[in-house]
Amino acid sequence: MQLHSETPEDENRQLVRDMVREFAEKNIRPHVMEWDEAQHFPVETFKAMGQLGIMGLLVPETYGGAGLGYQEYVDVIVEIARVCGGVGLSLAAHNSLCTGHILAFGNEDQKRSWLPRLTGAEWIGAWALTEAGTGSDALGMATTAVSDGDCYVVNGTKNWITHGQSGDIVVVMVRTGEKGRSQGVSALVVNKGMPGFVSGKKENKLGMRASETTELIFDNCRVPKANLLGREGEGFKQAMQVLEGGRISIAALALGIAKGAHEAAVRYAKERHQFGQPIANFQGISFKLADMATEIEAAELLTRQAADRKNRGVSVVKQAAMAKYYASEVAVKCATEAVQIFGGYGYTKDFPVEKYYRDAKLCTIGEGTSEIQKLVIAREILK
Repeated sequence: MQLHSETPEDENRQLVRDMVREFAEKNIRPHVMEWDEAQHFPVETFKAMGQLGIMGLLVPETYGGAGLGYQEYVDVIVEIARVCGGVGLSLAAHNSLCTGHILAFGNEDQKRSWLPRLTGAEWIGAWALTEAGTGSDALGMATTAVSDGDCYVVNGTKNWITHGQSGDIVVVMVRTGEKGRSQGVSALVVNKGMPGFVSGKKENKLGMRASETTELIFDNCRVPKANLLGREGEGFKQAMQVLEGGRISIAALALGIAKGAHEAAVRYAKERHQFGQPIANFQGISFKLADMATEIEAAELLTRQAADRKNRGVSVVKQAAMAKYYASEVAVKCATEAVQIFGGYGYTKDFPVEKYYRDAKLCTIGEGTSEIQKLVIAREILK
């Protein structure tokens, strides 16, 4: 009895995976350490990914996107992050945050105006919620947008913004009402070059160094009211929904980093000889590899479950938080164990695992810390 037959959907997903893996090996892997050392954001590589069709993965073909679902999206992020976490992070931020926010909440004119430029990577997208004094406490934001005729006048500073310098368009959460109230936040689209809008300090980061992270500074920046996404006061609710998809992105990112670290450790354990045999023969090493493989598969199942629910349009709050929390912690553990398996070589930049080790940690912090994910999960199970 045949229990499983490959469907056209499976075949299509494999084609996408193969295409992205080949691209990553050819266009990203040779430059990984060069970009990391220089903290270089490879804009031309993202333009090439636009030509490949992966800068608008979830966007319908009507707006120039690939029209794919979340399973394919996870596949693509995993394949890129296996090679470079920084490039994977930027790909995820462009797709799920900026582009995803406009797709979900923009009106028809806004979508037709902005999405085709984002999906083809003519524009690089950014998304701005966090401020220096408001990380997890997003409702305490100080950036304001005051109504003035047919514009909003925006003042304030955003921090930790992916593509804050190179981005051509940014979705910014601003306070249009009372501080601390979710109804007091709105989402505005700001274009590069608008007077009063500049990028500030570029962060010198531990990992994910090929992904650019900077301040955004608004000084009496006049933004047309036509750039408001949805209605005034809906920005916080929109942002929380966008972050649900973003957490699936970070779960996929963490999964790719974990897989890359594990694959490197397996290869090294087979090649490295001590006491006349490969170190993979020693139980202390083989058990580490077994634990890593098991936890990676568990993280993938959680991530795939969240992606499936997102595709079906059902609540994904708990599942996305679980996937993001578990996968990010697994990435850190797998990268740590990979360094241990490599021994002294793992502590040098001549071997790949030290970069996985540095990149992995951000996954437990960005788009909601592990502690925030546990808070979300606890709220959901205690309803």
